[in-house]
Amino acid sequence: MGVLETGSELERQPRDPVPLVIGAIVVLLGAGVAFYVFWQSQQRQETTAVLTPEAEAYLPFLDLIDVEMGAADTFLEQTLVEITGKINNRGDKSVALVEIYCVFRDINGIEIAREPRVVIGSKTGPLAPQEEKSFRLAFDNLPADWNQALPNLFVAQIVFEEGLD
Repeated sequence: MGVLETGSELERQPRDPVPLVIGAIVVLLGAGVAFYVFWQSQQRQETTAVLTPEAEAYLPFLDLIDVEMGAADTFLEQTLVEITGKINNRGDKSVALVEIYCVFRDINGIEIAREPRVVIGSKTGPLAPQEEKSFRLAFDNLPADWNQALPNLFVAQIVFEEGLD
């Protein structure tokens, strides 16, 4: 035939799916990156603890005692690191929430992970004045270059129970 092709000849020519597949992959990757960035920003906002001046003044009345660290292998062949201890309220206020930061370091002492954890909260109930409660913190995804030492524990947030002070 000449320059013109008939309809039946056009139908027989296979279409190249590569540009469509590449386009779909690019769109999916872009959507995945956008979701990840959004999710990370939400996580940072949720884990930002604030130590108010009142809470900072109350810090000397809260003690973390008998703090120990252990490790165990799970059935998924991961290492589960556990930090156990007690928190003691020597003050005169009832505490509804105590959040701490567990700061993990590498062998050079450089911070490589900062994990927020709740030691007193809705699951444990409030910590009354002159009361002591045990806590257990579990970590299953620590950086490989962690120095294997007990992390530094810092009180990041204290929320007092309303109406009991």
